[in-house]
Amino acid sequence: MKIAILADRLELFNIKKDSTYAMMREAAARGHELHVFEQRHLLCEGGVVSAHAARVRLVDEDGAWFHREAAATQPLSAFDAVLMRKDPPFDMEYLYSTYLLEVAQRQGARVFNRPSGVREHNEKLAIIEFSRFCAPTLVSREPSRLRAFHAEHRDVIFKPLDGMGGAGIFRVREDGMNLGATIEMLTRDGAVTIMAQRYIPAISDGDKRILVIGGKPVPHALARIPQGGEVRGNLAAGGRGEARPLTERDREIADALGPTLAARGLLLVGLDVIGAHLTEINVTSPTCFREIMQQTGFDVAGMFIDALEAAASASAHGGLA
Repeated sequence: MKIAILADRLELFNIKKDSTYAMMREAAARGHELHVFEQRHLLCEGGVVSAHAARVRLVDEDGAWFHREAAATQPLSAFDAVLMRKDPPFDMEYLYSTYLLEVAQRQGARVFNRPSGVREHNEKLAIIEFSRFCAPTLVSREPSRLRAFHAEHRDVIFKPLDGMGGAGIFRVREDGMNLGATIEMLTRDGAVTIMAQRYIPAISDGDKRILVIGGKPVPHALARIPQGGEVRGNLAAGGRGEARPLTERDREIADALGPTLAARGLLLVGLDVIGAHLTEINVTSPTCFREIMQQTGFDVAGMFIDALEAAASASAHGGLA
């Protein structure tokens, strides 16, 4: 296959941890041709959506892990698969990229995850559809409602709807210390909608990332365990990652959500679960491949490329994109 990957700058990858690198390594080992471009290289001219993409060959050399060839502008429909692996934040440029990729899809490009699926599943708000798996949750920008939610549940997590890596997450305990300041800051004095969730004590045992590929869960989750008194388990916030077999509850959640999300063109999803509760549905650029592979030996990248090959083939023959 000829694969195009929309990602951040390759020079910024930490290949010891990067899931996109794991995908690229597996695809290259199977003989697939890799082309890489950034958001700034995406364009539409004459009604055709293209990318100024460079072919990349993976190498094992001191100080380098890839060789980039001269870039060329090519229609995205010329590729067998286009991977959307740009990290958040999901800002206006990200939104514009999904629109362009959706046009490219109508022109014959096979894009994974499907642009409309990425756009329609805000990683915080998407859990509302599956509220039976969630802790008590409120989405609002009204300070009075947020205060009432805290008064009812007494120990609450407040977070922005557009954050990543644990940024902007605050815990307000029963004493209500800094409740007003937290609400004012996150809502910008009532101008911005945020999420409040009842605090889940099981966070001390880890915030689990469950990867779902082609509607099926990887059999191991990565529990991201808070360190040093932190309330956040995110690896970006200093959490320690520990791979574990899925629990019965983990599988129940993954089996319930997986087929539904896959049918919406979401080939790869990262479900965040604390204890028995679903807290987020990550669709933009889910990670944790490398940690699970290194600790368990399970070939997550192989499972993903298997699913990508099958999905690209089905799309080429009139199946779901």
